[in-house]
Amino acid sequence: MELVFATNNLNKLREVQEMLSNSIKILSLKDINCYDEVDETENSLEGNAKLKANYITKNFGYNCFADDTGLEVESLDGKPGVYSARFAGEPVNAENNMQKLLSELKNKTNRKAQFRTAVCLNIEGKQFLFEGICKGEILTKKQGEKGFGYDPIFKPEGFKESFATMSSEEKNKISHRGIAIQKLVEFLNNYK
Repeated sequence: MELVFATNNLNKLREVQEMLSNSIKILSLKDINCYDEVDETENSLEGNAKLKANYITKNFGYNCFADDTGLEVESLDGKPGVYSARFAGEPVNAENNMQKLLSELKNKTNRKAQFRTAVCLNIEGKQFLFEGICKGEILTKKQGEKGFGYDPIFKPEGFKESFATMSSEEKNKISHRGIAIQKLVEFLNNYK
């Protein structure tokens, strides 16, 4: 089975490819000659995932899936949420996003947060949604060199260190994207 993963984020693509069985071949946007940037204009993660998946299906005719992920911080009323990638403004910069978040949490004792991923799958004219959540907390300073995005300041529940200290295999077992993609994989393995 071939599926397009509607993302330009090479880190996400690599992460997902590592999780899928060999019976599912993932095509990147580049593989289908899609160089369009789909604006994420919805106000929910699910809405943005649907927007991207629908764009690829409509314009390129492929079965595909798309995701959107947000970091939701309890004491910031769920922010940055759908705006996580652009929290510190344009151009997108992970370091600036982390510094802004740490600054906004400077005097807050409640550092509870969760990463949430919504995945939209378009396959054979049908649409399915999957969700993954990883609860944890925001650290006071960066820890680790691996991962991407907010990984150096996010410590998942039940662990002593940030996502950025874990191997991709360790992270994929417990991460929001890992959970959502695992649901997608289980669905695809039982599809038909």
